[in-house]
Amino acid sequence: MDFKSNIIVEKLPEHIAIIMDGNGRWAKKQGLMRVKGHEKGTKAVRETVEGCAELGVKNLTLYAFSTENWKRPKLEVQTLMRLLVSSLKGEIKTLQKNKIKLQAIGCIENLPSKARKELNEVIEKTAHNDHMTLTLALSYGSREELIQTVKKISEKVKNNIIDSESIDESTINKHLYTRNLPDVDLMIRTSGEQRISNFLLWQMAYAELYFTDTLWPDFRKENLFEAIYEYQKRERRFGKTSEQL
Repeated sequence: MDFKSNIIVEKLPEHIAIIMDGNGRWAKKQGLMRVKGHEKGTKAVRETVEGCAELGVKNLTLYAFSTENWKRPKLEVQTLMRLLVSSLKGEIKTLQKNKIKLQAIGCIENLPSKARKELNEVIEKTAHNDHMTLTLALSYGSREELIQTVKKISEKVKNNIIDSESIDESTINKHLYTRNLPDVDLMIRTSGEQRISNFLLWQMAYAELYFTDTLWPDFRKENLFEAIYEYQKRERRFGKTSEQL
């Protein structure tokens, strides 16, 4: 089936978030070291970004490196950081060509200085692009994000900048890393695992979840189009009944 031709452009998810899982298992199946899976996964990133740009998806967030990933073997972490730098250098032309703005969320200060420098340079060069926003979640954990949000709001309450009685959802949204992004409409996770792994917990409150057995290095545009096609077949009720929609 040609999923792309059956996608309704007017019903595209405004924000897609992806947990790129399965690099290690892909490498193991090939008899290779885990790091080779991460290297192969860069092609899936390119295909996914280009696929979203082709359709007109406005926001794409990729879970590139979690706060928990720092616990992985040193060689694997070093490889992931090296790939981050090389990928950013290699994809700048694609980002500019497709008018894609890059941004990052998470504890960016924990990244190695070389990775931070390259990341900030690409963010600066693409700042005025307006076709799509690509967000990399790096050294990111949703619980940590919520802790920082509570601290920021508490400080403002303490200094009488915010009245505690006026705190609502919009107050929380304004203090999250993702303050300039809409809530997630569609979350995709590859590799067959069915959990959200401390990723955008607040932002995915009403997201449609899509799980595929495809390992991330094998994920291509057609897989993305299939996920969006399946998303469009679902009825999003946001707590209402079908009759109320």
